[in-house]
Amino acid sequence: MLPLPRLLPALALTGFVALAAAPTRAEAPLTDAQRQAVEGIIREYLVKNPEVLQDAMAELERRTQEAQKQAQASALKETRDVLHNSPHGIVAGNPGGDVTLVEFFDYNCGYCKRALTDIQTIMKSDPKLKVVLKDFPVLGPDSLEASKVALAVKQQLKGDKLFDYHVKLLETRGRVNGERAISLAREMGADVARLQKDMQSPEIQAALQENVGLGDKLGLSGTPAFIIGDEIIPGAVGIEPIRKTVAGVRQCGHAAC
Repeated sequence: MLPLPRLLPALALTGFVALAAAPTRAEAPLTDAQRQAVEGIIREYLVKNPEVLQDAMAELERRTQEAQKQAQASALKETRDVLHNSPHGIVAGNPGGDVTLVEFFDYNCGYCKRALTDIQTIMKSDPKLKVVLKDFPVLGPDSLEASKVALAVKQQLKGDKLFDYHVKLLETRGRVNGERAISLAREMGADVARLQKDMQSPEIQAALQENVGLGDKLGLSGTPAFIIGDEIIPGAVGIEPIRKTVAGVRQCGHAAC
């Protein structure tokens, strides 16, 4: 805790001094001169001791992060079943795995492309891992169209072939849009006429709304974002943090045992 002489100016930053300076039932209000004098003392102290501002901002940041962490933990409990078992995701790896890794991705996300190799490596080395891939098109209209196609492709391509489509589309050089996604689907044997019809279906819209809603509840701000047990891992962090988290969840049910 800050010493009293430093604590008072810090509290002033949050409005405490303003509250203390307000009149009570038994006190007369401060005159303008008195209020100016109090404000002058506070200002002079802060100018001479700017580290108080740093202390206050650091504490605010700590509290904000803690509040976000608690909100995410609550959201994870609330959405766990949908995250793991919704029919709208692409399931890869072992469908009956003992640990589930969920990835929110965008087909135009460079970091998602980089993380793809990590996911493939983990899947090959961990036969008990279930992977759920969720379209989260946050990078513009091209990404949205590509996701609509990919979700519609799910009606025709199944199992490993569906995951192969996901991999090839994510590995596409340059900007991925609806046209490229349809072209790849055609190459892999999909019926394009049916595909274009399915893209407009309520089910595709529901899938996108579900994923966006999950992302909002979980406070996701970008892609990729990995969810393993009670841990949200933002960004392409590399393979080892993901492996470590999977191992923790497998050992004790939590990211950190």
